[in-house]
Amino acid sequence: MSIKLKRGFDINLAGKAKAEKGDTIHPESYIFKPTDFMGIKRPKVMVKEGDEVKAGTPIFFDKLHEQVKYTAPVSGRVSEVIRGAKRKPMGIKIEADRETQYVEFDKYDSSQLSGLSKEQIIANLSASGVWPNIIERPYGIVANPQNTPKSIFISGFDSSPLAPDYDFVFKDQGKYLQAGVDILSKLTSGKVHLSTEAGVASVLKNLTGVQKHEIQGKHPAGNVGVQIHHIDPIVKGDIVWTTTPYGLQQIGKLFLEGRYDASKTIAVAGSELKNPCYYDTCVGATVIGFLKNNLKQDNVRIVSGNVLTGERIEMDSSVGYYNNLITVIPEGDKYEFLGWITPGKNKLSMHRPIGLLSFLMPKKEYVLDTNMKGEERAFVQTGVFEKVVPMDIFPVYLLKAIMANDFEEMEALGIYEVIEEDFALCEFVDVSKIDVQAIVREGINALMDA
Repeated sequence: MSIKLKRGFDINLAGKAKAEKGDTIHPESYIFKPTDFMGIKRPKVMVKEGDEVKAGTPIFFDKLHEQVKYTAPVSGRVSEVIRGAKRKPMGIKIEADRETQYVEFDKYDSSQLSGLSKEQIIANLSASGVWPNIIERPYGIVANPQNTPKSIFISGFDSSPLAPDYDFVFKDQGKYLQAGVDILSKLTSGKVHLSTEAGVASVLKNLTGVQKHEIQGKHPAGNVGVQIHHIDPIVKGDIVWTTTPYGLQQIGKLFLEGRYDASKTIAVAGSELKNPCYYDTCVGATVIGFLKNNLKQDNVRIVSGNVLTGERIEMDSSVGYYNNLITVIPEGDKYEFLGWITPGKNKLSMHRPIGLLSFLMPKKEYVLDTNMKGEERAFVQTGVFEKVVPMDIFPVYLLKAIMANDFEEMEALGIYEVIEEDFALCEFVDVSKIDVQAIVREGINALMDA
């Protein structure tokens, strides 16, 4: 199936990671954060300071779904349980061993995977710490093992700014990716769908046992929510699970090697880096190892993830569980007179009077900072949101239904089909400077609690 999307917008930033790897980054400390996992409401920490752990040792769980364990990504000693207000656990800091030791889980040959039962698979995924790679729609939360999805979706490419090249990242991971697909196919009564970018080579296109789709279009074409909308839409009562190529890799490694291997290849990119490239590391690695002696200047914004949906972090923070990208751009703390309206050759905008030259030079790379070019003002209807959301919904009306806490209207306008990332471009193009993604999550949380 081939799908061509006509709406969307590409943010072409300078500093894309070169297809080469720097030194493997294995910092002295790792921070594993419960806050990375959407939907966890009552996390219970299972370790205390001074405990020795292996990769795969359970360190916390959600009291609402005790079966699913969140496990240590590396072996070492728990040096700190970081807590916030009301002693809410915000992170578990582990001082890592030089050589990682692993908890051993059940191991299988690829020929044995087809004989595994759904119950065996869920038990292995839940105990090992790999299960959180499976996300449930609606709501975009860690999947409930008690549910059975009507289908499972994998987005085989990322269209966000400075996104990593999946073909480079996963070029030698074919057997693990295929094993991941074989396992996922046992968890649904429907199909496993894989979407790849039209006209672009990818190791993922060699996978078998999936329903393949080619997507052509601008960002957010790589968002799995957009792909679900055009292939097998979600209505009230439906459950769909999603994962990423990294999730497939982790699932495959667990069953073929019998261990939770949290290693990953991430892209470190952005205009303020001397050498944007890829690094091998593990989940929870602190970012200082990637950026030390690699910054062009000190006044920068470090983002775990992409500039549209990522989280602002500091040098002593860690890479988010679901992020395969660290982005470094200039901090926007300098006032620009009439910066919100004056055109220029280095300005990128959906609005023609400001970004006219960007339309004439579509391949130009831009150095953009974090300046908002204004402050929050009245939420007005401009018609621009509809140009960047390639789904058959009315984004402004949905947002206003959420703000009015109108559950019936939210459902009618398609809230079950979206999460924050699907509306991220709306924030970029919005002249009202509204925190659109926060509003979407507010609506999702209200429905979950209803």
